[in-house]
Amino acid sequence: MTDIDLDAIAAKRARLQAEYITAGRPPTSARGIHHTALMCSDVEQTIRFYQGVLEFPLTDLFGNRDYQGSTHFFFDVGNGNLLAFFDFPGLDLGPYQEVLGGINHIAISVTKEKWDYLRGKLDAEGVPYQEASGTSLYFRDPAGVRLELLADPLGEMYGTKVL
Repeated sequence: MTDIDLDAIAAKRARLQAEYITAGRPPTSARGIHHTALMCSDVEQTIRFYQGVLEFPLTDLFGNRDYQGSTHFFFDVGNGNLLAFFDFPGLDLGPYQEVLGGINHIAISVTKEKWDYLRGKLDAEGVPYQEASGTSLYFRDPAGVRLELLADPLGEMYGTKVL
């Protein structure tokens, strides 16, 4: 690992914050994230994990218009947001990898009570996780995608308002 100039990074971060985050920021042009689409290798295993363990209801399942034989399916993650998946049978896509420009993790907000409850379900299923700051659980789905269950309210992170 090369030496990192933490002071220079902090100075750049402060400059970016001062330059781009404005007190009277205009409203966003977006209504929200319609869905985040991920790939999976096993549709049923994915459904069992997301609906069975995490209790995100499966809302629809149909053929993918872009690849014959592929299934496109959706889970309700609250607040009008969906987490979607595709499988691509017949393609050897290999295991999930975190790469530059790819997804590092998906953070999903839950109440503290639900966070405690779902941590118990992860324990019962033998899903390893890392707990951070008493409000975050980091773990991987069956395909290796890293997820975070976050007990902070939407728009907050570790007590800091980010929205």
